[in-house]
Amino acid sequence: MRVGVVTFPGSNCDEDMRHALRELGAEVVSLWHKDSDLQQVDAVVLPGGFSYGDYLRSGAIARFSPIMTSVIRFAEQGGRVFGVCNGFQILCEAGLLPGALLHNEQHRFVCRNVEIKPEHTAVPVTAQLDTERAYTIPIAHGEGRFYADEATLDALEANGQVLFRYVDAEGRPTPEANPNGASRNIAGVCNAGRNVFGMMPHPERAASGVVGNTDGVGILQGFLGLS
Repeated sequence: MRVGVVTFPGSNCDEDMRHALRELGAEVVSLWHKDSDLQQVDAVVLPGGFSYGDYLRSGAIARFSPIMTSVIRFAEQGGRVFGVCNGFQILCEAGLLPGALLHNEQHRFVCRNVEIKPEHTAVPVTAQLDTERAYTIPIAHGEGRFYADEATLDALEANGQVLFRYVDAEGRPTPEANPNGASRNIAGVCNAGRNVFGMMPHPERAASGVVGNTDGVGILQGFLGLS
């Protein structure tokens, strides 16, 4: 698969993502936020970081970068798009994903490993995962609290758009396992068309034996359509 990874001013996980995808065999294309040409990629990734210094709201300025006009059109035509952390925030700001990412409940930046559990295997990013186990994936964010009104949350649940929840080591979505106060412990969602995905934890930081954690490999392989 030919995958474009977008770099915005303030992105700091773009090279991590490119490295992880290359290690899995993808052809990776670097896309600059001021460009509009997606260079005939098969999929697009918006990586983590602090685009435009997180001024206004995280992702609120990056949403208007020229590349996003092309990303939105690509997604609307069924193209596969994946946003991680700041990328998730940008997708919500762009209206490609429901909800919003608010300041963490404790109003502190949180950087640590968390446990997440996939809700189902009906979309690419969860297709290779085991719904009976918890996966250890790092987080690093100050505005990662997923929020939506109750009607939207109910619709997301009913439509199978909730992808991941924060859980404890036993796989239970307890309040204590929720690192940022996210509504219903939600760590990731997709759009109704199931071709746009977003999550706050960083699978690319858990994709190598060198760092002692490969729990993110299955997520990235699924996104790439690898078996």
